[in-house]
Amino acid sequence: MLEIVFWVAAGLLVYTQAGYGVLLAALASARRRPTAPAPDSGAQTPSVSLIVAAYQEAEVIAAKVVNMLALDYPRERLELIVSCDGSSDGTPERARAAGADRVLELPRGGKIRAQDRAVSLSQAEIVAFSDANVQWEPGALRELVAPFRNRRVGYVCGQVTFIDGGGSNQEGVYWRYEMALRALESRLASVTGGNGAIYATRREAYVVVDPIMGHDLSFPFNMVKRGWRAVYAPAARASEKMAPSVEGEFARKRRMMSHAWPIVLRGGLLSPRGYGPLYALMILSHRVLRYASPFLHLIALATNLAIVIAWLSPLYAVCLALQLTLLAAALAGGSLRWRPLLLARYYVLATASLAAGLWDWLRHGTPAGWEAAEGTR
Repeated sequence: MLEIVFWVAAGLLVYTQAGYGVLLAALASARRRPTAPAPDSGAQTPSVSLIVAAYQEAEVIAAKVVNMLALDYPRERLELIVSCDGSSDGTPERARAAGADRVLELPRGGKIRAQDRAVSLSQAEIVAFSDANVQWEPGALRELVAPFRNRRVGYVCGQVTFIDGGGSNQEGVYWRYEMALRALESRLASVTGGNGAIYATRREAYVVVDPIMGHDLSFPFNMVKRGWRAVYAPAARASEKMAPSVEGEFARKRRMMSHAWPIVLRGGLLSPRGYGPLYALMILSHRVLRYASPFLHLIALATNLAIVIAWLSPLYAVCLALQLTLLAAALAGGSLRWRPLLLARYYVLATASLAAGLWDWLRHGTPAGWEAAEGTR
């Protein structure tokens, strides 16, 4: 029985971390690439309300407004709204001075409610969103709204590149793999997750969610349940500064997961209602099993250790040695800046952040408000 439990846990870990990508690639190669809808030469460029939710962003908000107003998009079709969530550091004044079309000064209620309020005041066909510390490439907005030519598309997320400031964080490696998975998911069905740096929805498709549930995870599957497609537009590019250290990334992901677990456990993600078979498999593989990975690791380690203690087996001794080597490398990565050790430390801490976020939510709930991650401004 211990052997069965070990191999199931180990097999699920290998599948969710690597096998899922192989499966998607195989399915994509076997499936004929869908033909993109031909652009309507008579269609007008859609109107867009570009919304930036900001809390205490005086340091970066002026540069953000300038960046948004410099986008290659017809100015008369673009409305820039900065929705200030109880900022007391001069963020509203600086946003106005930089040229934002509308600046909302709201009581502190969290990012989601600041976005909801901005959407409620918007009249545009498309509502797009970005964070205050993110810079978009000039053509990003055009690329972001292009997939909406297909009337089935309700949500689009773009590509964000993390700028490495020379610290120990290895988020860029993970994110490149994540973007590759997202491209395959989008090609085959719909994406299972987005990002807060660059995304958009049809105004009619916008979903009001619980204020502790971020859009990144809650929007894509909710769009699918409502009959929309949620797609990835890799040519819509943005960049943001990553947390400089692996430890800083752990803290950022821990906070993010305290917002994600409520979506998983009571926000409807686990309910297959409205999913097609392929999308249900994607949710199971990319979200449920990925978030369960710290517990699968603990099960694999505990059963492996029990097996080795019960009877000496070269195979299980090697498996245990590999697991302990990963942990030792992660520990050494705290003092030695060698890339393999830093990657091991990133993987272990990123995995641990999933469990830590669950613990935080279960222990004292998740506040709707947020603070900027250290070193990302």
